[in-house]
Amino acid sequence: MNAPVDVSFFARAAKPLTSYRPYWAKRFGTAPFLPVSRAEMDKLGWDSCDIILVTGDAYVDHPSFGMAVIGRTLEAQGFRVGIIAQPDWQSAEPFKVLGKPNLFWGVTAGNMDSMINRYTADRKIRSDDAYTPGDVGGKRPDRAAIVYSQRCREAYKDVPIILGGIEGSLRRIAHYDYWSDKVRRSIVVDSKCDLLLYGNAERALVEVAHRIAARVPVEQITDVRGTAFVRRPDDESGKGWFEIDSTTVDEPGRVEPHINPYMTTSEQAASQGASCSKEDAGDAPDSGAASDCGTVAGGQNDPNPAIQPIQFVANPALKARLKAPPRDKTVIRLPSYEQVKSDPVLYAHANRVLHLETNPGNARALVQAHGEGVTARDVWINPPPIPLTTAEMDYVFDLPYARSPHPSYADENGSHDGATKIPAWEMIRFSINIMRGCFGGCTFCSITEHEGRIIQSRSEDSIIQEIEDIRDKVKGFTGTISDLGGPTANMYRLGCRSPEIEAACRKPSCVYPGICQNLTTDHGPLIKIYRRGRALKGIKKILIGSGLRYDLAVKSPEYVKELVQHHVGGYLKIAPEHTEQGPLTKMMKPGIGSYDRFKQMFEKFSEEAGKKQFLIPYFIAAHPGTSDEDMMNLAIWLKKNGFRADQVQTFYPSPMATATAMYHSGRNTLTKVRRQMRDEADESVDIVRGEKRRRLHKAFLRYHDPNNWPLLREALKAMGRADLIGNGKHHLIPTFQPMTDGGYQSARKKNSTSGKGGGGLGYAINKDGKAVALRPRTQETHEPKEDVRFRATQPKPGRMLTQHTGLPPRATGAAKPSAKRKPR
Repeated sequence: MNAPVDVSFFARAAKPLTSYRPYWAKRFGTAPFLPVSRAEMDKLGWDSCDIILVTGDAYVDHPSFGMAVIGRTLEAQGFRVGIIAQPDWQSAEPFKVLGKPNLFWGVTAGNMDSMINRYTADRKIRSDDAYTPGDVGGKRPDRAAIVYSQRCREAYKDVPIILGGIEGSLRRIAHYDYWSDKVRRSIVVDSKCDLLLYGNAERALVEVAHRIAARVPVEQITDVRGTAFVRRPDDESGKGWFEIDSTTVDEPGRVEPHINPYMTTSEQAASQGASCSKEDAGDAPDSGAASDCGTVAGGQNDPNPAIQPIQFVANPALKARLKAPPRDKTVIRLPSYEQVKSDPVLYAHANRVLHLETNPGNARALVQAHGEGVTARDVWINPPPIPLTTAEMDYVFDLPYARSPHPSYADENGSHDGATKIPAWEMIRFSINIMRGCFGGCTFCSITEHEGRIIQSRSEDSIIQEIEDIRDKVKGFTGTISDLGGPTANMYRLGCRSPEIEAACRKPSCVYPGICQNLTTDHGPLIKIYRRGRALKGIKKILIGSGLRYDLAVKSPEYVKELVQHHVGGYLKIAPEHTEQGPLTKMMKPGIGSYDRFKQMFEKFSEEAGKKQFLIPYFIAAHPGTSDEDMMNLAIWLKKNGFRADQVQTFYPSPMATATAMYHSGRNTLTKVRRQMRDEADESVDIVRGEKRRRLHKAFLRYHDPNNWPLLREALKAMGRADLIGNGKHHLIPTFQPMTDGGYQSARKKNSTSGKGGGGLGYAINKDGKAVALRPRTQETHEPKEDVRFRATQPKPGRMLTQHTGLPPRATGAAKPSAKRKPR
């Protein structure tokens, strides 16, 4: 049974995108590409643009690029839309290239947060940018959304600025900023934008655009879902709201334990550090010990039984008649920016409340004060936008995209390959997005905060039509669709069985700690699309490149069989993230047992099809809640299962993520946040800070890299696990140490080198504890050939062990086979 996508609460609660009367400029028709210059505007017959979009990405007219989707959606509403892509932000002049927009600026940092785009998890500057022609770095500023907004204001002061994109979504309230290691203000305040649109903003943006076109002042547009804005505390438009202090929703204070009714009075007093003894009570009539005992016991031993605290209890008879204020006129006041900046516990509390108010069916507005005295401002955040229906998703994805980069990026041959290639476009060039959203709720991921946890799916016909369009219209197509997925490959048309339950639910995840009984897990519609797609003429192969939620997949063996036997190109990536319960509970990920069940099915169906295929598991190092022992156990598991990780992902504290709140506060925000930790539920979270410890956790994932062996030896000895150091198969790392450069070289680069001899000298520790020099090692492996104990694992001459996760040796063609030498 499929979730009733188009008849749910959400579908009935919003105005359809196609119901607006088109703006008068629709008479100009559709542009082959949205103009990026005055010359293109002249060709289209435009004297001006109604809306100008500014983005940190190169302009690629493809539905996987946010600015293209927004631009084409606004164009379909009748507006003339221009794009300024990756402008020089040193002055306001490049922002005037298309003239003054008639209605507003639309600003975004791009498909990625600009800080994540430019810096690694270790805060090192990247040299590349996948969203720039030629993969060149440095084409956008840090905190691009703020910088672009400032330049737009300088260019044309009186034009409203509408901010959007993932950078704005994840910074809509006061947030911890990993790069400056402090809590920053809401981006609404820092950018001085007139309106922030968070999440997938088609619905909100279309409404805002038509209202601004109707000459409604932007400061009066305060009732659109999915928007945030600044409002003065004494503003009349804020009157008539029922305000709730967030601490009454999730109080970050001390909570008294329940009294055990089977304990005696003395035992109850003793458990609270008090006593019922008159001797202990002292001479004072209101001694704390006696008073504590009297309060606990009900007053019979209290020397002052008349002095009792007054307790107010709601009348049960009136309880049914007590009505809560209407949710659509209720606002929750979070602790102010100044409070969360100086108090990590209040920060954790505010982040937890924000995540509790993310269901479009029951979320309430949020407000957070910034500044004090005359500078005080409130940042108002309206409830999340209503998800798009299937018909609306089709409308957005069926717009006339050119599906290629703008011609201005092409080389002299009109090609976008070589020096002009845009890697992000190349990756999704032949891929299709079939859905949005994710109900997984992984704490380190920002998909839910941006796209929501309600799955928004396209129709089967719309998806098939896009496959045919790629086949017939996209240059360079060879018959292989690289991906048919989205944020998650197999959540298409999955959702709650009951619209009423879906609208009322406040759970952060539908699949943790187990799959919700109200969640549909029928993969039938997805299987049908796979079969229909690969049956199309001219389609040789449809691969699945999106991450797979394997705990859902095992619920449908038919789907796993279909996937494994027809849609895996040799490798399939999945993300167990870890093997140990400590970090997994902080990630809200299933245990490694789910991975094992999927692996068994994967191998079974691969064998039935006569194919050699391999799983590529992804793991995260240094996630909050991960101890050194957890990483050690993961490394042991990796070696036991024959995995050698090539690229290692270290936890990256992205703004507003739940795991980032843990990282900053040291508290588990998946449980009620309290100031004083009193029991296991209030556990503190082990935070991996500092370069040395983060490097150690990465080193455990790459236990096979000799550059990491000295660090691992030191750590294992300190942990009392020196038994893992040795030259046997059951040891994690060897005692010998080859000469290394101390750095990390990608396996892809290693695999491109010749297989001839070379390499530095190494050493081994003999039985007397002395270093013994070894002969030069080969480039095929890290182990020296002179060590007979490791010869059983050596690849044949001319073959190389990859750094990939568990893949077998592959021929490189770099060296000719040579005769085997006998052991000496």
